[in-house]
Amino acid sequence: MNPTSGTALPGSSLDAGRRRRELDRIADGADGTGGILDVLVVGLGATGAGAALDAATRGLSVAAIDAHDLAFGTSRWSSKLIHGGLRYLASGQLDVAHESAVERGVLMERTAPHLVRAQPFVLPLTPLVSRGQAALARAGFLAGDLLRVGARTSRSTLPRPRTLSAVETRHLAPALRSTGLRGGLLSWDGRLCDDARLVTAVARTAAAHGARILTRARALELHGDGALVRDETTGETLRIRARAVVNATGVWAGGLVGDVRLRPSRGTHLVLRAEDLGRLSSGLHIPIPGESNRFVLVLPQGDGRVYVGLTDEPVDGDVPDVPEVPETDIGFLLDVLGSALDVTVRRSDVIGAFAGLRPLLETRDASGRTSDISRRHAVLTSPDGVVTVVGGKLTTYRRMAQDAVDAAVDARSLDAGPCRTASVPLVGAAAPRVLAGLDVPSRLVHRYGSEAPAVHALGLRDPGLAEPVVPGHPVTGAELVWAVRHEGALDASDLLDRRTRIGLVPRERATAEEAARAALADAHHEVG
Repeated sequence: MNPTSGTALPGSSLDAGRRRRELDRIADGADGTGGILDVLVVGLGATGAGAALDAATRGLSVAAIDAHDLAFGTSRWSSKLIHGGLRYLASGQLDVAHESAVERGVLMERTAPHLVRAQPFVLPLTPLVSRGQAALARAGFLAGDLLRVGARTSRSTLPRPRTLSAVETRHLAPALRSTGLRGGLLSWDGRLCDDARLVTAVARTAAAHGARILTRARALELHGDGALVRDETTGETLRIRARAVVNATGVWAGGLVGDVRLRPSRGTHLVLRAEDLGRLSSGLHIPIPGESNRFVLVLPQGDGRVYVGLTDEPVDGDVPDVPEVPETDIGFLLDVLGSALDVTVRRSDVIGAFAGLRPLLETRDASGRTSDISRRHAVLTSPDGVVTVVGGKLTTYRRMAQDAVDAAVDARSLDAGPCRTASVPLVGAAAPRVLAGLDVPSRLVHRYGSEAPAVHALGLRDPGLAEPVVPGHPVTGAELVWAVRHEGALDASDLLDRRTRIGLVPRERATAEEAARAALADAHHEVG
């Protein structure tokens, strides 16, 4: 996109009209594929959207469907981190650690530098952290830096870890308890501005390369040659035919392919107001008492909120559309916070909470702890040829998608080029010097990249759209209008819960409902 043009990347805009046209053309076979797609992807989380982009950039005809919306499931409930694999290195999973570091570098330096930035973290050396544990953590951070070197990620992208004095530690995190504080360990990792925005960017980039991105299209039956699908906006059913089918539905994968067995794990985050934790200049790794390699993460968001997570608990029973947050998780996280902070964070200070379910492949682990299950992803092919991809994590979505499409291409002998996604920039991506030169608020640049001037222009043309939709929260009406016109938002939930994260705080969500309805009503009109 030309940053001064006020338009999106050609072919990348998703809206209700495009969705309807493409669904109709697929249904009647008038989409130029002869009625049979090369690849049908089911699921539009990070991995499914990634598979659609991968297949489209190999020259294949592809449609990707989801029963709900982009990033409706696990992909919007992450810690928003792009991990370099340190945890997996500590547990001996060297291949997973290296893969994570490589994919982190791809996102930060090639495909999404506008969405992923370096995040500093402080591990405070409190009396609960023995000198032996501190030495082990320090060695781990140095090993993590070697992973960075092995992945060929620039030092300018991710600075070197180092030891902090007690004064430096308190400067970065004044809320830490000073009594017994020996200092801290400073490390760096990748952080997304928003995980759901990454999925939206991937899906829109796939659309720009010819993929049909179809939300509110539920797969009722899945077969090796396609799917029976219901349009959730009309109730109509249609059959989509495809030479290859990729099941990327995450924790719901086993409901469509019977021989896939998963062990979901719940991760929980609290939403706090930044003012309640003092002036945090970095994130925090707070050691969990009694655990040698698990931490609660404190993550400033830059929008007046701080996320605190995560737990890792096995989940039994049916998988809900939106996981509930148990009070036991909230109490656990508050207790760990209290072990390191000088401020008291009460239950009444928790303004929101969210939980996500990780689609871990079931293993015969005697401990029963999902925190011990490998995050290595798996690609499985059913007897009738459906390719299912499960496991893994947000950081490695691109590699998971590549492996799934490789399997589909091989199984069906499709005429496809090699994977290109490690070098395909996502919508909004640009060199840091280009992004730094955009004359728009930096917050917009961090969320929209080179499209930020177009979003900002909506507010310049209509000053009412330049105003925040919730007092004290930075999201403006222009962002809601942009989401409807270009990012495929179809209703208020799409706008408030995924294109923006206003909905994480119920009171603020209620306040923003009117602005969301106005943006949807405005969807069919051009500004200026």
